[in-house]
Amino acid sequence: MSRSRLSFITLMVLALVVTACGDTAPSPGASQPAVSQPDVDPTESVGGAPSTAPSESQAGEPAPSAGRLAQVQDRGQLICGVNGSLPGFSFLDEDGQNTGFDADFCRALAAAVLGDPEAVEFRAINADQRGPALQTGDIDVLIRNTTWTVSRDTAWGLFAPTTFYDGQAIMVNSTLVDATTIDELEGAAICVQSGTTTELNLADRFAALDYQPIVFPEIDPTYAAYEDGRCDAVTSDRSQLVARRTAFANPDEHVILEEVMSKEPLGPVAPLGDDEWFNVVKWVVYATIEAEEQGIDSTNVADMVETSENPVVQRLLGVTPEGTDPFESGLGLEPDWVVTMIGAVGNYAEIYDRNLGPGTPFDLERGLNSLWTDDGLLYAPPYR
Repeated sequence: MSRSRLSFITLMVLALVVTACGDTAPSPGASQPAVSQPDVDPTESVGGAPSTAPSESQAGEPAPSAGRLAQVQDRGQLICGVNGSLPGFSFLDEDGQNTGFDADFCRALAAAVLGDPEAVEFRAINADQRGPALQTGDIDVLIRNTTWTVSRDTAWGLFAPTTFYDGQAIMVNSTLVDATTIDELEGAAICVQSGTTTELNLADRFAALDYQPIVFPEIDPTYAAYEDGRCDAVTSDRSQLVARRTAFANPDEHVILEEVMSKEPLGPVAPLGDDEWFNVVKWVVYATIEAEEQGIDSTNVADMVETSENPVVQRLLGVTPEGTDPFESGLGLEPDWVVTMIGAVGNYAEIYDRNLGPGTPFDLERGLNSLWTDDGLLYAPPYR
């Protein structure tokens, strides 16, 4: 074959190759990856690991992922993480019922979401389990004497409005220790529960003092050791010390020192990643506060629905005056959810007084837990 004929054939082959490539080339302006990517089924991840991509319905539409509000309503029960052994807040009474301030806020949430204050599974959570229980979604909400801190707010869950403003204190056994101030506890053995802000605050306050922390992972052994005399003092939130002291054999022997060591804002915590559910938890708390401010309680809420002409009350109770449009809260709840909730558990004052106030073994003054109009810190945004 001549050299010219061979050159001609070579040119023709090259032309065909270029033409074939041009048929699949991207349109002008389109980017082209430097390295080709393998075809991957959108429901699988590379390497065979489980994917978080939504599956598709038979019609080809992505199947929606139900939020926690829908999950709770479909389940017909609220899973509420509580302490379970803290008198006044959450503990089993003689009838085996979970009773207390925190337990009643679980019931308030269940009444608002499900229309039934008893549609609650109370799940006892110890201090070390609180974060994991929220992070894994094992509970719908944590209402368990839990202090709001920045690290918990960013890692554990979303803190709803504070339901109880507290502070850390120290209780001493007056038969073992003659102390009226914390500085007089030099060299003392102090019982404290691990995995709590209490343990951290104790270390901060006693940084310049010699002391011996006696640490326990659970609340019951902490107080048992203190009552048995293994510790000179025990430290926790003041409300918890008051509550626990009532169960001691000789409560008058145990003195709570005046100094408040820290700020302890306690309230519900919702799992991260679900704003709809967080809004519901928030406004359940706010509604108990607003109801107290507006004079709405469990004894008169039904009458207020029928008789109140106050627009603020009407909106809160889901009443639509003639000739006006219904108020839409955007919470995804029934219009009269506040009526159901207040009728079932009462307003904030009723919840507080029933569990912690006058006539209870604790007799705790409301103090900071009063309405803003009574020099307290409780304040609800406008419901409108």
